[in-house]
Amino acid sequence: MKNETNARRGFIKIMGVGALVAATSSFAAGKKKTTTTVTLSEDQKDTLFFIFQEEKVARDVYITLGKLYPTEKTFANIQLSEQEHILAAQVLCERYRIDTSNVNLSLEEDYIGQFELHAMQELYNNCIAAGQTSLLDALKVGRLIEVTDIADLDEAMEGMPSDVVNTFTNLKKGSLNHLAAFESAISRES
Repeated sequence: MKNETNARRGFIKIMGVGALVAATSSFAAGKKKTTTTVTLSEDQKDTLFFIFQEEKVARDVYITLGKLYPTEKTFANIQLSEQEHILAAQVLCERYRIDTSNVNLSLEEDYIGQFELHAMQELYNNCIAAGQTSLLDALKVGRLIEVTDIADLDEAMEGMPSDVVNTFTNLKKGSLNHLAAFESAISRES
């Protein structure tokens, strides 16, 4: 996708070098259901696919870090919510005919940490490398993911149809809750 290395995405810059609930259309569209489907531009489709992949990065990072630090329940609790976020974004991708067939959402070990977008693969790898140094660093990775998700969702909402804005607003609320959980865990660990 052409937006793969889009400089406006803060995730890669910041990390740089160095339960399962089925989503329904009503969840994906928020409380409002729309009866007409708007045609998205290619940039909007790229943005929607990026958000879908970004949610998978969060889930997969939390699964992997949760295995490294099994006594820290923050990762396990939030990964379930991230699965809901992925499914909500996938509903939108399907609605707007964005192909997600090459993205394997399986929870099998072989598919955790595997991404279609090179930028997302690099992000996952950098997050895991940063989180392996200590539990505190892993929790800080979680905080960074949520802060970045919130900023990316805010930016991604601009110019989108109401069903996408409603879904992204719901995802942002979830990310704000996740951020609070990571802040609490960081305070406890510090």
